[in-house]
Amino acid sequence: MTDSILYSVFLLISLGGLAAVILYFVSKKFYVYENPLIAEIEDILPAANCAGCGSLGCKAFAEKLVLSEDISNLFCPVGGNDTMKLVATKLGKEVSEKDPTIAVVRCQGSCEVRPKTTEFQGPRTCAISAMIYSGETDCEYGCLGDGDCVKVCKFDAMYMDESTGLPIILTDKCTSCGMCVTACPRNIIEMRPRNKKDLKIYVGCLNQDKGGVAKKACSLACIGCSKCEEICPKDAVIMINTLAYIDPVLCTLCRKCVPICPTNSIVETNFPPKKEKKVDNEKADEISEIVKLVKVKMDV
Repeated sequence: MTDSILYSVFLLISLGGLAAVILYFVSKKFYVYENPLIAEIEDILPAANCAGCGSLGCKAFAEKLVLSEDISNLFCPVGGNDTMKLVATKLGKEVSEKDPTIAVVRCQGSCEVRPKTTEFQGPRTCAISAMIYSGETDCEYGCLGDGDCVKVCKFDAMYMDESTGLPIILTDKCTSCGMCVTACPRNIIEMRPRNKKDLKIYVGCLNQDKGGVAKKACSLACIGCSKCEEICPKDAVIMINTLAYIDPVLCTLCRKCVPICPTNSIVETNFPPKKEKKVDNEKADEISEIVKLVKVKMDV
């Protein structure tokens, strides 16, 4: 009995030792060398793993940065220019500084201006709704209101406004990762330049229907009248079929297009109210005297 137990123990020890030797040689044979710089660059990155850089995660992006000779086209939107400068210094490579951007919801179709005409009873996700029907309103281009964009945001930079049914972006928290842009099946979220004081002017409509149809579906819809295009001094307004689009690069934020829009589909954010031009009292008196003289002469 004792011999059999000892034999079993010896056999197990022998098998364990043999397995250890085999594993050792296999690990040496198939060992994959990893550049230690990859781990160092990964530590510099923000560890958001949001895929905003185009890679699956921060480690994959770190590998790309280390292995690429030219990293001028690579950029981490969450870390921004400061993080990319640290990466460039560590790697001894050059990076291009990029203007910060921010996510913008290009739809104003709240419940008040875009009434519901149907009611969907299925799973409440934008992805499913976009696949199987056109939405609960007559606008086939606007926000579906099921919050897929909010669900994918890792930075708590978005929430759904219950009163409007639209997503709201918290500009101070938005990292420009672009996950909400990818998640939206209607493509209503766009990355636009983060101007000083968060000043923005854009067309808050994506309805490509003709004017009458678009206006019936949403009172704030762009009707393609081209008035904004005609008045823009910098040719920043582009008409795409029946829909206006404001180029954020060409736009100088002059706001001339805003008051001329007949449906108020052009959105301006964080601008101070325009000051009314005041006429001096003396000039006003002079003008009134001239008007009186003209009237007298006309009567004579």
